Amino acid sequence: MRVKVDFDRCESNAVCMGIVPEVFEVRDDDYLYVLQEEPGPELRPEVEEAARLCPKQAISVEG
Repeated sequence: MRVKVDFDRCESNAVCMGIVPEVFEVRDDDYLYVLQEEPGPELRPEVEEAARLCPKQAISVEG
């Protein structure tokens, strides 16, 4: 699985970080960082939920 973020759409609102902080982090500079671009399969449900709940639909999951 590979996590992709469309940073042109992302508003760094931290919804994804609230769901799966192992993968997403919004730092003090108000930008989203992907901590794991290829998280393990055990995180798939949370990553897919983060993608589904992203207000700007900026997250996609491949593979």
